[in-house]
Amino acid sequence: MKSILKLSAIALAFAASGAIAQTYPAKPVTWVVPFAAGGPTDALARNIAERVAREIGQPIIIDNTPGAGGTVGAAKAARATPDGYTMLVGHMGYMGAAPALYKKLNYDPVKDFAPVFRFPDTPLVLMVRKDHPIKDVKALVDFGKANPDKMFISNAGVGSSSHLIAALFASSAGIKISQVPYKGAGPALVDVIGGQVDGMFDQTNTALPQIKEAKVRALAVTSKVRLPQLKDVPTLSETVLPNFEASTWYGIYAPKGTPQPVLDKVQAAYQKVMTDKAFTDKMAEQAIQLLPADQYTGAALGKHTESEVARWKTVAAKTNISLD
Repeated sequence: MKSILKLSAIALAFAASGAIAQTYPAKPVTWVVPFAAGGPTDALARNIAERVAREIGQPIIIDNTPGAGGTVGAAKAARATPDGYTMLVGHMGYMGAAPALYKKLNYDPVKDFAPVFRFPDTPLVLMVRKDHPIKDVKALVDFGKANPDKMFISNAGVGSSSHLIAALFASSAGIKISQVPYKGAGPALVDVIGGQVDGMFDQTNTALPQIKEAKVRALAVTSKVRLPQLKDVPTLSETVLPNFEASTWYGIYAPKGTPQPVLDKVQAAYQKVMTDKAFTDKMAEQAIQLLPADQYTGAALGKHTESEVARWKTVAAKTNISLD
């Protein structure tokens, strides 16, 4: 009898999830972006959300919930009803590095979420204000060694990619810098342009327009090879840090327990978006790095998340990065 009841319950669950998938989405969907509006995470999320929304037939509302390097928004999404109507725009900081950086974290990037799909990766640019006396990376490193903590670098908040990559850079170069956290890359970049801080690492999709308009000066890029948009700007590995390479990765996550047919439907919509050459060409113009098609799936994002959590535990131990 117990076996029959169990099988009946499973059958009902499958029937219910199938019914949900057929009607989903019946109302607007919310994507939680754990950073302020105007930054690279917000810009990329809105760009992709607009196109996914067309495919699923409902608007996608961006809910900017900044704080604590993205962990506030991540925790909010983890606690949401697992019905497919609230999802998280996750990235390397709060979904990869956070478990290694915070002693107490009120969500688990792996256990509390179902991965849906992965965005293309975005390299960063090391920039200084346009009138800064430092002209190249070697000069910056020399200054940093001679003047510990007197180079002020802004970031999008503790645990953000701009914070983490700057910490990796400083550790790799053997220098000490003073990092100034903001509630998003947008306001952090504004203060570089305004001269309140010396510079920052910013993602290409928001950095390139400022570089093109000569509002800031690019010293190096974090990609493996030079970017077509910045042919005269060296990679960090060309300068004083051989083999240094880093990019920001992103993905869409749903609260654990969200019906698989719903996840499949959203993932299928995204896969269709990523076959639009006009869209992918536009992303490439922003130096956003496209991935092989099999790396965009939820399964691939899940594996990547697990590997990044493990990697950052090793990195944190070596660099002594801690947010508590």
